[in-house]
Amino acid sequence: MTYSRMRGAVVLTMAIMTLAGCEVLPRGAAVQREIVQAAEGEATDLVVHAVTRDFLGVLADWPAAQPNKLGWIPASGGARTQVIAPGDTLELTIWDSSDSSLLSTPGQRSVPIRALEVAPDGTIFLPYVGDTAVAGMTLQVARQSLQEAINPIVPSSQVQLGIVAGRTNSVDLIGGVATPGSYPMPDRNFTLLNLLALGGGVQSSLNNPQVRLIRAGEIYGISVARLFANPRLDTLLRGGDRIIVEADRRYFLSLGAAGQQSQHPFAQDEVSALDAISVIGGVQSGRGNPGGVLILREYPQSALRQDATGPQQSRVVFTLDLTSADGLFSARNFHLAQGDLVLVTESPITSVQTIFGLVGAVFGLANQSSNLTD
Repeated sequence: MTYSRMRGAVVLTMAIMTLAGCEVLPRGAAVQREIVQAAEGEATDLVVHAVTRDFLGVLADWPAAQPNKLGWIPASGGARTQVIAPGDTLELTIWDSSDSSLLSTPGQRSVPIRALEVAPDGTIFLPYVGDTAVAGMTLQVARQSLQEAINPIVPSSQVQLGIVAGRTNSVDLIGGVATPGSYPMPDRNFTLLNLLALGGGVQSSLNNPQVRLIRAGEIYGISVARLFANPRLDTLLRGGDRIIVEADRRYFLSLGAAGQQSQHPFAQDEVSALDAISVIGGVQSGRGNPGGVLILREYPQSALRQDATGPQQSRVVFTLDLTSADGLFSARNFHLAQGDLVLVTESPITSVQTIFGLVGAVFGLANQSSNLTD
């Protein structure tokens, strides 16, 4: 190789080293120190926390990243019989053994009185009797009450009573099951699992299915997995309840030197950082930095604290070191929140390898040129 060509190669190599120092070499992800330095420098609304065993104890006292998490209603006991409510329709049949009466014709043994809707004040209207209160009664108690009211008119009669549940004695099952629809409550001990069974069960295609219960303007929520695992959560339904079964809408993102760069739904109620690493296909071999996995999260202003009971800044970067035992155990106990970004940073060695690759290419090109001129 001639002196001039050698000098050109050295100049080009120095230029490459300069570019590497300026961090302008093409890369697919940030290096961990870039984000950490930004947090410690000009980004005043961003803070970094290393996820360790000691920090997990501090994090447990922090407010939730999503403060509007839905609550649930625990199970309770109810009456084993149905209770009449306004809006129900009663089917009344009066059996009369006498030859004639005010209600029957000669030879007629039964008088059907259909579609007796329970009024908002809880009464029904009976011929020759007038308004009679039935709301709040079981069918047995209401039948005895109607029997006593009719006896003065038809002394030898017997009353048979049936019911068609109205809105206040029915619940609506909307979506996420084999057979959605409106279902009458057979009694006051009708639970959510009873309703799901009547609806044909939860659709198997739903990802981590969630139950939403709408009652009196409030929304309650629970996962089907939790409901199946704990019978004490099988809440008692009330007339007018609306139940929706849907897929879990929560997700987290993965970027950088991860096996996958995508949006990932929550497959279970609690997704740990270690679960997330598994879902995204781990850290790319030869490129990713297992000691520099970052989780970026935003907290609402209401969650900010100036002491250890909460984050001091709205934007928080959690750093995970998967090369140590404490880092791995801590990652297993660190739970992701909706919308978290899992960023796998590039290993610093990647840039060094790129530099040496470029240097080798330069000298190889120079040698080829020298051979051609010799």
